[in-house]
Amino acid sequence: MADKKYFPILRAVDGRDAVPFDTVDEAWFWFIQAQQARNDGARITAGQSLAPRPCEPIDILKTAERLYRNRLLMIDHFLVLRHYGRRGYAPDTRRVKEMRAAKLWREAMERLEPVLVRKGIVRTPRVLARPGWINDFQLYENMEV
Repeated sequence: MADKKYFPILRAVDGRDAVPFDTVDEAWFWFIQAQQARNDGARITAGQSLAPRPCEPIDILKTAERLYRNRLLMIDHFLVLRHYGRRGYAPDTRRVKEMRAAKLWREAMERLEPVLVRKGIVRTPRVLARPGWINDFQLYENMEV
C-alpha cells in the first residue's frame, strides 16, 4: 500500500468535470475571494459554481500552511499574498514600492505551483518557447534577404 499515489478525482459533486485553474495566481485569487465571501457571511456549497473546481478553498490554504510549516514560505510571503490577493492583482515589478513584494509573490507562487499541479488543482504549465527566444527572433528580423 505504500506504493500507492494519491490522485484526486476531478469531478464536481453533480458529476460535471472539474476545471483546474490555469495558473497558481488564479487559484490564489479564487481562494482569497472565497474566503472574503465566507467572512462576509456567504455559505459556500460544493457544486454551485458555474465552473466546478477540483478543490475547496480550504485545500489551497492547507497547502500554503504546509509549506509554511516546512519553512518554504515565511510570514512575509503570507502578508504579501494576503494584501495583493485582496486587491485582486499581483505586485508590479516596474513600481519601486512593489519590487520587494513582487519578489516575495514570485517566490511564493514558485513554491505553491508544483504542489498544486501535483494535486490537480492547477493545470501543468505549458512551455511555449525556450528562454531567450525573443533575442533570436530579433536577430532574424533585422536580417535582409
